[in-house]
Amino acid sequence: MRVACRMSAELLAAMAAQVRPGLTTGELDDMALEWLRSRGVKSAFFGYGGFPGQACISINDEVVHGIPGRQVINRGDLVKLDVGVTAEGFIGDNAATVRVGAVDAESERLCRVTEESLVAAIAAARAGNRVGDIGHAVQTVVEAAGFSVVRDFCGHGVGRKLHEEPQIPNFGRVGKGPLLRPGMTLAIEPMVNLGGWQVETLSNGWTVRTVDRSRSAHVEHTVLVLPEGPAEILTCAERK
Repeated sequence: MRVACRMSAELLAAMAAQVRPGLTTGELDDMALEWLRSRGVKSAFFGYGGFPGQACISINDEVVHGIPGRQVINRGDLVKLDVGVTAEGFIGDNAATVRVGAVDAESERLCRVTEESLVAAIAAARAGNRVGDIGHAVQTVVEAAGFSVVRDFCGHGVGRKLHEEPQIPNFGRVGKGPLLRPGMTLAIEPMVNLGGWQVETLSNGWTVRTVDRSRSAHVEHTVLVLPEGPAEILTCAERK
């Protein structure tokens, strides 16, 4: 898990560094494929349920699961990169929202609040707590800022498979849900909308957009629940 998570974080950082106006999402995905091949590992997403890309790349009002292709990245966009790497039989999963140059004030605040909600969620991912504590932490930060959490998609356990139990919604009640135990590895991923929480899946069967076409932000870390204290973040590019 540490190897897979480190490599997933390194790929995410490499892709984020390449995001620029004029680049297509397909070109960015091609870069990801070249990176994966050069290191002898594979995308955890390619072919999963038929997904055709190496990474999920979603722009502005696209929340998650954007299919890479001809879409051009523009200055002021919010580009969501969701990356998973399979290495040595395990999977690391992480995501970030990249601001393309200067973005408007509300988009910047949306990104900042989403990142803060992930920090709060990881702090709540402690042995003896429950899944509801994680969701409650995200929801509290997000709704206090006047934004909304996506309710139709959620975080999840991750390890030998991309999606394992438990599911981890970004809303919840303290003390409710499955018990968090030492050794659990969880993909915690707040998905936050500037407007309403409702989303829809497009006709391609994958790309999820906000119903009201408001912008959305998405961040994610794979973490390890420890015997004591907050969870350890495994998807850190600097980890050796």
